[in-house]
Amino acid sequence: MLSPAIAAATPKPLPLGRFGQILPGVALCVAVAIAATLLEWAEAAAFGRAWLEALVLAILVGTAVRTAWTPGARWGAGINFSAKTLLEIAVVLLGASISAQTVLAAGPGLLVGIAAIVAVALTASYGIGRLLGLPHRMATLIACGNSICGNSAIAAVAPVIGADGEDVAASIAFTAVLGVIVVLGLPLLPAVLPMSGLQYGVLAGLTVYAVPQVLAATAPLGMVAVHMGTLVKLVRVLMLGPVVLVLSLLTRRPARAGLQLSKLVPWFIIGFLALAGIRSADLVPHLALAPIAAVANALTVISMAALGLGTDLRVVAKAGGRVTAVVTLSLLVLGGISLGLIHLLRIA
Repeated sequence: MLSPAIAAATPKPLPLGRFGQILPGVALCVAVAIAATLLEWAEAAAFGRAWLEALVLAILVGTAVRTAWTPGARWGAGINFSAKTLLEIAVVLLGASISAQTVLAAGPGLLVGIAAIVAVALTASYGIGRLLGLPHRMATLIACGNSICGNSAIAAVAPVIGADGEDVAASIAFTAVLGVIVVLGLPLLPAVLPMSGLQYGVLAGLTVYAVPQVLAATAPLGMVAVHMGTLVKLVRVLMLGPVVLVLSLLTRRPARAGLQLSKLVPWFIIGFLALAGIRSADLVPHLALAPIAAVANALTVISMAALGLGTDLRVVAKAGGRVTAVVTLSLLVLGGISLGLIHLLRIA
């Protein structure tokens, strides 16, 4: 039985002889990723938008393949490589989407408020998870996914805390389902609780998981809501870097003084922060931003396919009820404190 371990260590150089070993597994993961992308396109064609992203579909397709057929040893090296190394490279490339100018545009009050909400939501969500009996790693993944940016946060945090494929797959699966429900249900809230477009945009940016989902959730209330929701969401995504760094420090507390930074912080986190700094200094050509984002997304989808191929549905099913409860309660807490921030800052 394959279960890709996602470890947060600096990858060793890959000897030329190993390419032949990893090629079958990587090719299998790419095939699953392509199938997931085609399904996303089919969704968009049939319903006007894709409710499930390729990232989530890759896990579902991979898990379906794994349920019907257990990959043998020939595929193991490539699946593990895709789940670990390719995901780490994708995290580094995400740094190119981060800009200090985005942070400054939000204003100091809202910026501090967003950071505080992320911190409170992380603590509350993790506490709920542990109270309901979730293991430490899964509780951490769900807390980060709910509090920051859903699937992307889970994928970025997983290698730092050493989460296995089953934990990641379960966390993303249940978070994705609830994310779709939020996108469908949140636009109904202003009918019950009168809100301006600006207030609703802030609420959507603080509670909806992915940037495309924010656009879908805010569009019914006009462009003011869309612009504010997108801005708040992007600032919220920026919290991923500091959170991952803190988790890395907590997970890898040095046993002795003088430990090198490369041993304390995973290489891909250093790369993420370095690329974010380069982007903030406007040293990344604007024409390169879209291709970099596309490569990062493609690598993440391939990595999620690898996680699905290593996931035993029986293990995921055991955590189903508790995970659903934790994700739901955590989202309610996030929504409550987000409304509190809107009133505290007197956003009208």
